[in-house]
Amino acid sequence: MCGIVGAVANANVVPMLLEGLLRLEYRGYDSAGLVVTCNGLQRLRTTDRVTELQKLAIKQKTQGLAGIAHTRWATHGAPSERNAHPHFSGTVGTDTRIAIVHNGIIENHEIMRKRLQAEGFEFISDTDTEVIAHLIAFNLKRTADLLKAVCESIAELQGAYAIAVMEESRPEKLVVARNGAPLLLGLGESGNYAASDASALLKVTRNMIYLEEGDVAELTCNGYRIVNCLNGSLVQEVARTVHESNLASEAIEMGPYAHFMQKEIFEQPSAVANTLEMVFSAQSISPNLFGSEAEKIFNKTSSILILACGTSYHAGLVARYWLETVAGLPCNVEIASEYRYRDPIADPTTLVVGISQSGETADTLAAMGYAKKLGHHYSLAICNVPESALIRQTDLRFLTRAGPEIGVASTKAFTTQLASLLLLTVTLAKMRHKLSNEDEQRMIMALRHLPVALQHALQVEPQVKIWAKSFAQKRHALFLGRGVHYPVAMEGALKLKEISYIHAEAYAAGELKHGPLALVDSEMPVVAIAPNDQLLGKLKSNLQEVHARGGELYVFADADSQIEQGENLHVIRLAEHAGLLSPILHTIPLQLLAYHVALEKGTDVDKPRNLAKAVTVE
Repeated sequence: MCGIVGAVANANVVPMLLEGLLRLEYRGYDSAGLVVTCNGLQRLRTTDRVTELQKLAIKQKTQGLAGIAHTRWATHGAPSERNAHPHFSGTVGTDTRIAIVHNGIIENHEIMRKRLQAEGFEFISDTDTEVIAHLIAFNLKRTADLLKAVCESIAELQGAYAIAVMEESRPEKLVVARNGAPLLLGLGESGNYAASDASALLKVTRNMIYLEEGDVAELTCNGYRIVNCLNGSLVQEVARTVHESNLASEAIEMGPYAHFMQKEIFEQPSAVANTLEMVFSAQSISPNLFGSEAEKIFNKTSSILILACGTSYHAGLVARYWLETVAGLPCNVEIASEYRYRDPIADPTTLVVGISQSGETADTLAAMGYAKKLGHHYSLAICNVPESALIRQTDLRFLTRAGPEIGVASTKAFTTQLASLLLLTVTLAKMRHKLSNEDEQRMIMALRHLPVALQHALQVEPQVKIWAKSFAQKRHALFLGRGVHYPVAMEGALKLKEISYIHAEAYAAGELKHGPLALVDSEMPVVAIAPNDQLLGKLKSNLQEVHARGGELYVFADADSQIEQGENLHVIRLAEHAGLLSPILHTIPLQLLAYHVALEKGTDVDKPRNLAKAVTVE
């Protein structure tokens, strides 16, 4: 979840390193640091944000032609300067003095620490990263080649990592490696670079190489070489394709908005339009949208297994209702972090669907691999990043095309995932003869209208702002939904927790009387999603249960839901009822509520405490 960046160039790399860290700060912001080569290895670290690191660099006039940098999401060791990266190993002025930055978790670090302590290495930090530094320094005593020393070292490591390493005695190069955590190279005219994410390199190059599992690369100002050490031994150099990134620089700029989250909420109409672009111009829905083998695989599919975490898991729960109701397919949705630690029954005719914004979520990748080992033959990725590990390891894929999502609390990734899953549902329903030609055309028209409907949903913002003023004073909240809108209530509660730090829980509204009703009083606001569907009557009864006990209700209703505002009953009406697409529309006001409550409370909206965007560790 940390962000790393490295550079070797013919000019001062400090501005580039700092710019890269700013772009990667969504991955973690517990501390930041850098090392450059200038009369030895010069290090700057801070427990503040990257902007403070910038001030330090200016104050100390830090410069160098090569360097590595890091922004941290703490795993091993509390946020502190001594735990901040980069970490050193070796004595100043020796041939084995190195610096390292690391994203990931080393699972056997305790065993390795004891072994290295017995060899005379002194540990300064509480991190697992320092183990890697000392191990490389140990192996460097036996070889003059840093690349070889890194390969020998990573063969002993268990876990996930992306690392960048520098030597004090050879300041003209750096070595990077990856296994289980994302890392790419950037090839420029005046230097070569490495980073966790393409956004960190856009100012210096658009030519990228996405490293594969086990790749180790050596970078100099004028060139690079890549070997693969997946099997623990140095092999011949490998060739990796150079891609030209089409990521627009304005896509990672905040523009006129106050926060990235605000920007991304208001980008949802265009993000969904981009996701469904191929459907808008089509007269019918084709399985080929999911890959050339999709028709063959879909014809063999008897059930669906969805694996995901967090917001993506909520998208999967919505999809379960759709898949079972519309396509007539049994669907199971599993939390990826739990799935691989039990013994589920595998069915070769089950299509395994992995959902991830980044495509690098460690738990989801591991769960997908576990499903394959169990005997599931076919897999589909729904993902926002075309070069991600999830995309590369599945048989079928669908890109959500949401564009970069920088805010830690996911917004447009969720709605584009829902749009993609609805398209999957309709495709499978059509292939299973559950959808008439007329129904298919109506669905195509509804999908074409969806961006406009989302734009209309955003118009409730002024009313939400009013709610937020009183809501911000609360410490707890309940979110209610029924049927397909229950997972939407879960997502609404998650958003509020993530950025406002108000404790919130979601319940299927019918469960209220089975315990949670005991929590209801004048200080426990209850947020309800009230679309005009077949469960509206049941939901109204649940709302009466709350109202009768002095609870304060905040209801997001359709225009025709016939729920009247009254004492302790506040109603915001969406402009239209979207039928099957309703969960997507009702997501919008919940995102806006979380955002404006956070503004009222003065929290850091884009960088909430203790969280990071891409969860690349278990």
